[in-house]
Amino acid sequence: MRHRKAGRKLGRTSSHLKATLRNLVTSLLEHEKIETTDAKAKELRKIADKMITLGKRGDLHARRQALSVIMSKKVVKKLFEEIAPRFQNRHGGYTRIMKVGRRLGDNAPVSIIELVGEGEAKKEKKKKAAGKKEKPGRKKGPKPQPGLKEKKAAEKAAAPEEAKAEETND
Repeated sequence: MRHRKAGRKLGRTSSHLKATLRNLVTSLLEHEKIETTDAKAKELRKIADKMITLGKRGDLHARRQALSVIMSKKVVKKLFEEIAPRFQNRHGGYTRIMKVGRRLGDNAPVSIIELVGEGEAKKEKKKKAAGKKEKPGRKKGPKPQPGLKEKKAAEKAAAPEEAKAEETND
């Protein structure tokens, strides 16, 4: 029985598990989006949220606590100067996990874990760049593909032209 045993083991010793999660959180904060297994993503979310909370505090002690987990000083600097200010008005829930499917080699369930504010910041930049509202009406997008009837009609129209071209070559 695993009473009062929190967290997932992920098939590793405690030192290996700690090193794996430290590497994952460093990669997540560096790239802001990574792909990993579902179980690792769920464990990673806990640590990543704690690191962002430390970044929001912003004092020297918080920076040293973050350095004890994150493997790169460059990533800690990015956390405190770029990532944490984006989440200043948010109380938790800094990451999003989206299930992708299954990995080819071992059929393990795979997810993408990303920081929440990444897509929202891009949307705001696009709105500011546009500077005006879209007009109501048909939304612009890819043109609809021709249906089966149109394809057959185009093939029939092309067939006599090809036959005439073959007759002139003979």
